Amino acid sequence: MNRYLIPFAAFVVLVVFLAIGLGLNPREVPSPLIGKPAPAFRLAQLHENGKVLGKEDMLGKVWLLNVWASWCVSCREEHPVLLELAKRNVVPIYGLNYKDQRDDALGWLKQFGDPYALSIVDRDGRVGIDYGVYGVPETFVIDKAGVIRYKQIGPVTPQALKDKILPLVERLNQS
Repeated sequence: MNRYLIPFAAFVVLVVFLAIGLGLNPREVPSPLIGKPAPAFRLAQLHENGKVLGKEDMLGKVWLLNVWASWCVSCREEHPVLLELAKRNVVPIYGLNYKDQRDDALGWLKQFGDPYALSIVDRDGRVGIDYGVYGVPETFVIDKAGVIRYKQIGPVTPQALKDKILPLVERLNQS
């Protein structure tokens, strides 16, 4: 009887851990960068290859960094949400074009619209790695001091904007 008790107990423990894991939301992976300074970057602008943008250029304002690519199916899903947000002029959105071809990215923005105040090119994905990007799209809320305050994994939805991103932007702008 005892020889069956230990394997049965181990089985029950495994089932409990599996049930807990299946109940977690994969879009809410905690980022070790929340509350820490955003990694530095200095990248070429998408529209004007000779010009660059760096994190230090953003100090003093709350902004969103949206990681996107023309080959990203989910980016098409979130794109209308970003276009609407850009029209509202609540917070500037900067695009990090991730592992993409310049002509493809420019064509994509021409076809679907450009919600970005500016897009920069992360051709080899190194800045994305520094930001802990799991995949595109991902969006970061960065405060006036250059500290990451929130990370949205996956497409920005109207619900995420209403419940998390916009209230946070409003609080950060007041401080």
